[in-house]
Amino acid sequence: MEVHTNQEPDDSELFEHHRVIASQGQEPLRVDKFLMNFIENATRNKIQQAAKNGNVWVNGTIVKSNYKVKAADEIRVMFEHPPHEFLLVPEDIPLDIVYEDDVLLVVNKPAGMVVHPGHGNYSGTLINALIFHTDNLPANSNERPGLVHRIDKDTSGLLVVAKTEAAMTHLSKQFFDKTSEREYVALVWGNVTEDEGTITGHVGRHPKNRLQMHVFPDGEDGKDAVTHYKVLERLGYVTLVSCKLETGRTHQIRVHMKHIGHTLFNDERYGGERILKGTTFTKYKQFVDNAFKVLPRQALHAKTLGFVHPVTGKSMSFNSDIPADMEQCIVKWRNYSHNSTEV
Repeated sequence: MEVHTNQEPDDSELFEHHRVIASQGQEPLRVDKFLMNFIENATRNKIQQAAKNGNVWVNGTIVKSNYKVKAADEIRVMFEHPPHEFLLVPEDIPLDIVYEDDVLLVVNKPAGMVVHPGHGNYSGTLINALIFHTDNLPANSNERPGLVHRIDKDTSGLLVVAKTEAAMTHLSKQFFDKTSEREYVALVWGNVTEDEGTITGHVGRHPKNRLQMHVFPDGEDGKDAVTHYKVLERLGYVTLVSCKLETGRTHQIRVHMKHIGHTLFNDERYGGERILKGTTFTKYKQFVDNAFKVLPRQALHAKTLGFVHPVTGKSMSFNSDIPADMEQCIVKWRNYSHNSTEV
């Protein structure tokens, strides 16, 4: 399976080009449904509109959205989206700033906020808010102003932002050298039997669903990834755990915990939005559905962030409270596990 994406400017518009080669085992599937598995934030309507505009090709021929993809097909799609300058418009969005000085700031990102603009998310991102708050943020290696690291849209918690080139270089090196401290709190399905442990296994794109990451235990693909976990509280059919990152791969905690059989609670991308543990009793199903409504996202919060200040050399550590939606969900499970005879 091959997937390529790039962006090429036209005279007045910017386009996103995606190329996917279907695997040899690909069963026949409509091209609009097929592409939804490979292009993040691309809705079926968006793909169908691209096909209507003649911007979906299979093996070099324009196709309609009902074309059935077959094994080894080469699929190309082109999306129009706003120019790069539009993506970086400053927006007056409130920021929860935990710390700030002349060279950096630490922000507590709410769940639901995308960190940087991209396909399907052209405004309302953390970067839009940051460039309104601070002028002349330095760009990282991906041309994203101020970002030293990132967290997923539906993950809440702490991020450090560089305000100078020197701070960007210094902080980025700490993350690369694995000397920064990053602790997350997660609610996962099942009873994690070991009180603590370490998960290893390379993390890379899933060979069949490019919107997911996948663990390659033998290191045959992906990049090395190490997560240290510790049980904080056992709540019957779910467990509250602390996860400390030694590396920082995309979706690392989400895919590592799934790999050991403990998918994050309500993590839709990895199957955690289904009832994975528990009973068949109707009351239990109603309870879990209510818990999903209380926490309509994956149960993951970046709680602790530590690093050495790039100018003073002082060790700095920051903590953030578990947000209300996740705390409320934890309390519901705590009450259920204490009061139920089913657990």
